[in-house]
Amino acid sequence: MMKKQYICKTCGTQYDEAESFPSECKICTDERQYVPDSGQEWTTMEQLVRSGYQNKIIEKEQNLYSIKTYPQVGIGQNAYLLITEKGNFLWDCITYIDDETQKMIQTFGGIDGIILSHPHYYSTIVEWAEAFNCPIYIHTLDRKWITRKSNRYIFWEGESLQLAPGVTVINLGGHFDGSSVLHWKKTNGDFVLLVGDTLFIVPDKGWLSFMYSHPNRIPLPAFAVERIKQILEDYEFTRIFGAFDNNILEQGKEAVMKSAERYIYHVNRTER
Repeated sequence: MMKKQYICKTCGTQYDEAESFPSECKICTDERQYVPDSGQEWTTMEQLVRSGYQNKIIEKEQNLYSIKTYPQVGIGQNAYLLITEKGNFLWDCITYIDDETQKMIQTFGGIDGIILSHPHYYSTIVEWAEAFNCPIYIHTLDRKWITRKSNRYIFWEGESLQLAPGVTVINLGGHFDGSSVLHWKKTNGDFVLLVGDTLFIVPDKGWLSFMYSHPNRIPLPAFAVERIKQILEDYEFTRIFGAFDNNILEQGKEAVMKSAERYIYHVNRTER
């Protein structure tokens, strides 16, 4: 039987080459994700390419582009392409990649590094890294969630890592131990925060929430949110871009601080 690199249909994560699909997806069987009632199902990149999927690249602001697959594959998150004077970086990753996607991104100068917020968006990171001949940055606390072997991983430790002037990845923990956000000081002096869903932007304008599991509605404890708040107090940022076209375009830091305080108040309540 021909070996294939199977992809979980539910979360979009790709596994090492094998003659048959895995017995389970370790991302989906974790309590932060789920296995659907229909059971674990699998596909391959070759099958996806034949099925007519398409990636759209949309400018969000100068030198920041979202990349998203239509129709939805896996969780359906955005990836973001940052264009900087010292290199281009892909924040988070999506499952689907084809020749057309590679050609479009090469017009921006390619990708010099892939940075992940947390394991739910590991998707097909090795495929992307091989396509653009670049490294993959993952916090060492989340290395156990990797599903494909590669020599392209760079495991970083501690609270922060500067990837280029003005581009810093910050470990906040919470959702996963290695959950991180990306702080970007643009050349015009603006500050942007890319958050995946480590901080989740909610429908109520200017507010966020903090969850251990989003689909299963498991909240974070107050001490974890307090830690997030304390770390981000040291950083300036105006705009926040999330994983699902959910953005805060002004007073971003104020939104995080007031949201953390509200959250901590409610989870600590013991009476009405």
